[in-house]
Amino acid sequence: MDAQRIGDALALVNAGLNATSAVALAVGFVMIRRRRLHAHRRAMTTALWASALFLVFYLTRVAFTGTHTFAGEGAARTVYLLVLFSHMTLAALLAPLVVRLVYLVRKRRFSAHARLARWTFPLWAYVSVTGLVVYVLLYQVYGYR
Repeated sequence: MDAQRIGDALALVNAGLNATSAVALAVGFVMIRRRRLHAHRRAMTTALWASALFLVFYLTRVAFTGTHTFAGEGAARTVYLLVLFSHMTLAALLAPLVVRLVYLVRKRRFSAHARLARWTFPLWAYVSVTGLVVYVLLYQVYGYR
């Protein structure tokens, strides 16, 4: 298997990890609203691991194949770049927020955790969903060069 095929396979794995993270985040949200704390913790741990694995596999894919140029043109290219830029920017901002959330839970500072989670959850959900959108646009709909 050549580097390009490995990279494409890793991109598909990453799409699955983004989808897993998005679903786990939604389940975690529902569970905390229902006060099912252990189920919330399991769901959020799943989201955390899916996102962490995504980062590892993303960096591995980039090492194998580098970055890609979006093949779409016009409005499609503009939309893709806006989604990609917002995804990347928020993902970079998200990482320390998630680390802080984990720290607060470990220190049993649940009130502070809840306050920060109100801001972090929608950002994390957006990053997970837009990661999937970027994959679909780049690999399935328009392709890359």
